[in-house]
Amino acid sequence: MMRRLDRIGALAALTAGIVWSNAAAAADPVTAPALFPAPAALTMTGGAVPLGTAATLVVAPGTEPATVAAISDILSQAGVRTLTRAKALPTRLDATYVVIGGDDTAPVRAALARSQAARDDRAEGYTLTVRALDRGALVTLAGHDGDGLFHAVQTLRQLATRPRLPALTIRDHPAMPIRGTIEGFYGKPWTMEDRSRHLAFLATVKANTYVYSPKDDPFARDKWREAYPAATLSALGTLAATARRNHVDFVYAISPGPSICFSDPADAAALEHKFDALRGIGVTSFYVALDDIEYTKWNCAGDTAAFGPSGAQAAGVAQARLLNGVQRYLTAKDARARPLIMVPTEYYDAKETPYKAALRQHLDPRIVVQWTGTDVVPPAISIPDAKAATKAFGRKTLLWDNYPVNDYAQTTGRLLLAPYARREAGLSGELTGILSNPMNQETPSRVAVTGVAAFGWNDTDYDATLTWHAAARALAGGDAQATAALLLFFDTQHIAPTFGSQPWQEQAPQLKALLDHVRETIAGGDAAARQAAIGALAERADALAGAADIIRAGTVDPGFAAQAKPWLDALPLWGRALQLTAAGLAAADHGDAAAPRYFAEARALATQAAAIRTIPGATRFDGPVRIADGVLDRFISDAPGLIAAE
Repeated sequence: MMRRLDRIGALAALTAGIVWSNAAAAADPVTAPALFPAPAALTMTGGAVPLGTAATLVVAPGTEPATVAAISDILSQAGVRTLTRAKALPTRLDATYVVIGGDDTAPVRAALARSQAARDDRAEGYTLTVRALDRGALVTLAGHDGDGLFHAVQTLRQLATRPRLPALTIRDHPAMPIRGTIEGFYGKPWTMEDRSRHLAFLATVKANTYVYSPKDDPFARDKWREAYPAATLSALGTLAATARRNHVDFVYAISPGPSICFSDPADAAALEHKFDALRGIGVTSFYVALDDIEYTKWNCAGDTAAFGPSGAQAAGVAQARLLNGVQRYLTAKDARARPLIMVPTEYYDAKETPYKAALRQHLDPRIVVQWTGTDVVPPAISIPDAKAATKAFGRKTLLWDNYPVNDYAQTTGRLLLAPYARREAGLSGELTGILSNPMNQETPSRVAVTGVAAFGWNDTDYDATLTWHAAARALAGGDAQATAALLLFFDTQHIAPTFGSQPWQEQAPQLKALLDHVRETIAGGDAAARQAAIGALAERADALAGAADIIRAGTVDPGFAAQAKPWLDALPLWGRALQLTAAGLAAADHGDAAAPRYFAEARALATQAAAIRTIPGATRFDGPVRIADGVLDRFISDAPGLIAAE
């Protein structure tokens, strides 16, 4: 796949809209748009098209009303005040026309022909063109299927934030068939409101899958045989309908492993009965989770008779038999049903074992197997890693990526807000997709999930930093000041722990670079350079001290401010402590006797900030919130010794 996007367009995105110019350049050049996820192919065809205040919409037969409504909303937001409808394009265009529909319909085929564009014929694919024709303009959204057309609308939403649409052709489709999230963490589950908002967010990043698998839902785990209360079942039905509107596959996961008797027909029937109840509210995709269970002992004597003594290999055989039966049941109910998904008990590596060999030999090849990488929380995932998993499980796996989940001890006091990184381009050739396991905090999770979705859509053109910036802009509602404040805050939550002692992403790399520069400059002894470095430190301290107020001012998604509250409470205290530290260094540099007082006040504020704790019960492990820990606190502690008193 090739993305025809020049470096000028990428730099324009990176510098938040700065227009590069020279004496020979036009006053308002047409730059390539920065789109997320990156399209498979984007060709600039020259010029730009103002939408104006009036447009005509041509809707092909079979187009979903919700998609038409979304287009109308986008055009209205872009300044189109008068939107009329027509059945076909006129011979000559004298106004702006927007054609939308399936790429096999007559109006769309005609529009593509006039735009000299070919359709994208992949699943979930679409073609989007913008052309200045005759005395008017033609915008065409051609979906290869309903999902593809919906994705085209999301791309137009990004394009329409500009005053003029650049003339272009986009032919686009996802690299991986499955992209999204699995609510699979321990601790407090999301609320139904959280989930509904998350499904709407997934639509904007072209994700297509959400797995409902909260570990603390008793009716999906400990009480899996029992029916859901009517109110809960109704709420799940509402959620499934929300997912359909957003072109997201709602997958219901059940975790019977702690108590199931694999050989008991009654338990198999209970599983099917549970799925029947979910089918009754509109759920059509299912998942059986067999992770985090003891598989070296049986839950019933019947399994010993059926499969022999307990052990890893016998567990693999028993699980395969159960799952194969579920797959047959799903196919019998609906021949077009999506394949069953399962997560195995050995989900965390690709080493050859008797358990994996049993699954590979006995598990129905249609069943999708999840795998977390080379560890529960892997520091990186390469193509050879994925190839090893394909060999171990006998099929391409669906990656369960345990990022940015924060339900394990090493994440206590943390939001994980670093970019999605260290996954090798080209993994789409060895994976069926990626599902991110997010944090207990839904809105902050979107920072990483935006990257997961973008990587799953186009791993070869994925840029972690640019996508990280895009996630900040989306949370900020496009406001530049709020975006900058969010990125400052994200840097203080950059660390990505593993189950071991070494994180796979470092803490506060941008702040650390500045603080290291200050240390080195002070040590260098040049007075002018020293003063400049301390000045830069004071500016960063001012920005940190004010970032929380900007984030809370109203432009940023309110869910982010609410769920990040303790961290935003601590941030201005740390910023003020750094301001006082900078003041202390400046005073010490001038031989001012006030320096020790500044340093003492800074330490007192740092102590106060470090005592702020997470919201009780919000995560699996409560504790003090951490802000650039190991970087900011260390510098404040070390600062009094950087400049010796005269």
